[in-house]
Amino acid sequence: MNRLPLLICLTLSALPAAALAGTGAPLDLTGHWAGYLAIAIFIVAYALVMAEEFIQLRKSKPVILAAGAIWALIAWIHQQHGMPHLAEEAVRRNLLEYAQLMLYLLVAMTYINAMEERRVFRALRAWMARKGFSYRQLFWLTGILSFFISPLADNLTTALLMCALVMAVGDGNGRFIGLACINIVVAANAGGAFSPFGDITTLMIWQKGLETSQGVLHFQDFFNLFLPSLVNFLLPAAALHFAIPPGAPRQGEDRVFTKRGARRIIALFITTNAIAVGFHHFLHLPAVIGMLTGLGLLQFFGYYLKKTFHKDHGLHPDDPEADRKLGDLVPFDVFNKIARAEWDTLLFFYGIVICVGGLSFLGYSAMASDIMYGQWGATSANIAIGILSAMVDNIPVMFAVLSMQPDMSMGQWLLVTLTAGVGGSILSIGSAAGVALMGQARGHYTFFGHLKWAPVIALGYAAAITAHMWINRALF
Repeated sequence: MNRLPLLICLTLSALPAAALAGTGAPLDLTGHWAGYLAIAIFIVAYALVMAEEFIQLRKSKPVILAAGAIWALIAWIHQQHGMPHLAEEAVRRNLLEYAQLMLYLLVAMTYINAMEERRVFRALRAWMARKGFSYRQLFWLTGILSFFISPLADNLTTALLMCALVMAVGDGNGRFIGLACINIVVAANAGGAFSPFGDITTLMIWQKGLETSQGVLHFQDFFNLFLPSLVNFLLPAAALHFAIPPGAPRQGEDRVFTKRGARRIIALFITTNAIAVGFHHFLHLPAVIGMLTGLGLLQFFGYYLKKTFHKDHGLHPDDPEADRKLGDLVPFDVFNKIARAEWDTLLFFYGIVICVGGLSFLGYSAMASDIMYGQWGATSANIAIGILSAMVDNIPVMFAVLSMQPDMSMGQWLLVTLTAGVGGSILSIGSAAGVALMGQARGHYTFFGHLKWAPVIALGYAAAITAHMWINRALF
């Protein structure tokens, strides 16, 4: 390792000047030592993420460090060749992409924490316990709900909501929680794949207004993927079913009452998602603007709960002894819920988006797209996109495909929509839903716990592709 700086200097001095000529466009560094070093940094960081379960190092730490190192390397190389602001402009675009994802996630997490504080999930757990649902019945119930809610709410929000329910209902049964989370990730990603609102990649494809040999890809065309997506969910779920522990959660609580305002917070959460969809669909604004508008509604409702806090304890607002009687009790505060968001997950997303954006800027995304669509053919390339999405975030992968705009039929565009959406389920780090649940169900849902079932999930992935190519063969 002590010879590396010398090797770098010698390599740089040996490069032809034409290879690094300042043209005003990003330098193609895919064959340069800086590109190889950036790839190595990313691989090391990802290896540390995968080893989180064993080394107890939070997953955000290596990718944040890697993101800074990769972009520092990019900026330095471009400065040496008379393009000092090119890297700055590129990283700003990456930051904008991350800001939208982070703020969207932050609002969803805040609502979930607010519902948890109002005892919504404890009440649901008690209700399910009274109904006598077994662990296997709960496994299927949460999976089916995930599949059908994600097309409306999006796969990430749905996964967070269902995971919170599983954690509340699971009664500390680590095996059940882990398997249920795997099922939720697969179901939410599968459900999100057949709706323009279900995943960020489906939004990207729909917004693009792609022209295919059968015409423009419209809103309703995505629903051709319903049955393939259903196959993708059901096949792994059927295999996981037999690993679910027998029995049912203990029925220690006869009834749990939610706190005042719980139902209104649930209604506000549904309204917030509807606003996000409406802002995007009708006003052509980013969905995150709608989510933040919904957060404003929650803040005003939180203000109302704070001002009427005495009602929770049967006190009159004019009672001079009210403050003393309330003692150390804390009224509802939205900012406490924001503080409880899974910041390790949010910062992990920052690292991933910025790292992959850097590798794309170096030229690797364009190189990969050119090889796949130029040499392998559309079908093989689109299947590979899904496998790549299991290892690298599907957003930059789909961005690279859309930037290249390969000439494909509607069936092929729907195929890459399906594979990019459900391929991320193969590994826990392959989708936003999986990464978020690793943080939310830390210790129960882990990378290696998910990896054990990767062959079964991959079988569901292959079955979904086969189903799409058979059911929608007229679109190819």
